[in-house]
Amino acid sequence: MAGKPKLHYTKGRGKMESIRWLLAAAGVEFEEQFVETKEDLEKLRKDGHLLFQQVPMVEIDGMKMVQTRAILSYIAGKYNLYGKDLKDRALIDMYVEGTTDLMGMIMYLAFQPPDAKEKNLALIIERATTRYFPVYEKVLKDHGQEFLVGNHVSWADVHLLEAILMAEECKPDILSPFPQLKAFKGRISNIPTIKKFLQPGSQRKPPADDKFIAESPDAPLKLSEHRGETECTTERCSKKNPMIGRM
Repeated sequence: MAGKPKLHYTKGRGKMESIRWLLAAAGVEFEEQFVETKEDLEKLRKDGHLLFQQVPMVEIDGMKMVQTRAILSYIAGKYNLYGKDLKDRALIDMYVEGTTDLMGMIMYLAFQPPDAKEKNLALIIERATTRYFPVYEKVLKDHGQEFLVGNHVSWADVHLLEAILMAEECKPDILSPFPQLKAFKGRISNIPTIKKFLQPGSQRKPPADDKFIAESPDAPLKLSEHRGETECTTERCSKKNPMIGRM
């Protein structure tokens, strides 16, 4: 019997959080091995476990998988969250790419200098409410089904819920103009496996606030993930290193 998937990443959300979400939605228990220091990362590299010298890395089914998109696609396919045919997968991929773009903007916000945060927060809200959420609102309204693709929950639904909750952390009433998305959020949040993941004490990670960035023991690994490079976030660390993967 195969063991539980093991996730190698920092203690923050980052690129691994969507992988945590998808595994949880599939009802798959997983273990986490946190990369807390540069030495932890170097050991993974030295042992030959990181194909492109970067995390996230997931041990699953005898593989040491890297590249976020490849990992997510594998999990979606393995656990019947990737549609029934090639056309379904094309739609799921398109929807996931949209939410990935939005979540990338939100993830990057915490790592920006204070004088840039207000401007970029306004940009996130503007993009969410004029570019991204209207698309999903229209999809749900036009086909009148419970899920984005077909009559079964998919990776696209899980990813959209993750994006919605992240956007609500930026603006709690951001869904006010989107009744279809509000209903969607309620439905998907109540899927038993997802409902469990949303409870306190789960492996879901909190947003990276200023205190977390400054005080976390893995602060030197904190990153500007939107640009795909690590930025040291303590005064003692001024050099950028490509430690954590963009994809």
